[in-house]
Amino acid sequence: MPLSRKLPTIAMVVIALAAFNQFFEHGFGDFQINPYYGRIISLVGINITLAVSLNLINGLAGQFSIGHAGFMAVGGYAATYLTVYHGTSIAGLVGGTPMAGVGSVVVMAVSLTVGALAAGFAGLVVGIPSLRLKGDYLAIVTLGFGEIIRVLILNIPAVGGATGFTAALPITNFFWIFAVAILTIVVVRNITQSTFGRALGAIRSDEIAAEAMGVATTRYKVLAFVISAGLAGVAGGLWGQLFANPLNPQNLNFVKSIEVIVMIVLGGIGSITGAVLGATTLTILPEALRTFDQQFPGLRMVLYAVLLILLMIYRPQGIMGRRELSLAWFRRGRHAGPGPGGTTSTPLAKPTWMSRRKKDDSDG
Repeated sequence: MPLSRKLPTIAMVVIALAAFNQFFEHGFGDFQINPYYGRIISLVGINITLAVSLNLINGLAGQFSIGHAGFMAVGGYAATYLTVYHGTSIAGLVGGTPMAGVGSVVVMAVSLTVGALAAGFAGLVVGIPSLRLKGDYLAIVTLGFGEIIRVLILNIPAVGGATGFTAALPITNFFWIFAVAILTIVVVRNITQSTFGRALGAIRSDEIAAEAMGVATTRYKVLAFVISAGLAGVAGGLWGQLFANPLNPQNLNFVKSIEVIVMIVLGGIGSITGAVLGATTLTILPEALRTFDQQFPGLRMVLYAVLLILLMIYRPQGIMGRRELSLAWFRRGRHAGPGPGGTTSTPLAKPTWMSRRKKDDSDG
């Protein structure tokens, strides 16, 4: 579809996001959004970006990475450092300030771009030597990378060290968070449906066979790794500028990477819709169970773990498996009607190669 036909849709999405941002920031008349609920919704959007971007590696390419928190940290600290130390200068180029108006928009756009580039470069540095490995070996390398990043941050006073980046400016809002989430979904979906995505699918199915057919497996895996890391860096930039002191090395350790992995496993590895559902569920569920802590301290996380275990027992492929939610589901439900005898009619399956072969033999 040419860009000219997409422009009206893009314009409507931008206008809708701007309207929702105005509603979340200032309310509607006397009605105001509870800041606690607003924070949860913001975290849902950031986690959607993280889960969908990781799904590009763990789901589409079939690689097992546990270093997503490291890329998130690189992007988050790079973007926040730029905002804190150079935000005023950047906003001054358009005659504004980093905290409001056009100046805030420019600062946010530049900082997220820098965060994406920094995390993408880190993904390239890690991906070139490590993506020749497979399975557990790749997981160990990416896990080690995440811990190296965390230890380095602990020893950099300019970004707060062990106490965290307390000087961060909270300029992230609903518009930026969900604009990035939608952009991430569109990018990953387009990759999935492209020649690049089909090459990654071949690598996931059988890497040796894909290489034998001429697919440059290492190059494709590294490129997917860089894109995934860059998107994680943007999520880190949003996270780092969301509220006071979110950038703390203790919040970006390997446990954060495991949380994102659980999101895509819960939703269904390889499904973009599943990644969105998993991120939304695992962001809201712990907060919804928080009321149990009032009477039984600690029970919330026990129930949380039990629910995940039950899901993995009875639905190991995740909520969506590898399926995607699309309009075809609703069209199928609308066109399927009661057939003769009150039964539900379904479209006839196309004859397979074997069925045609049998038919030809019987005619002969």
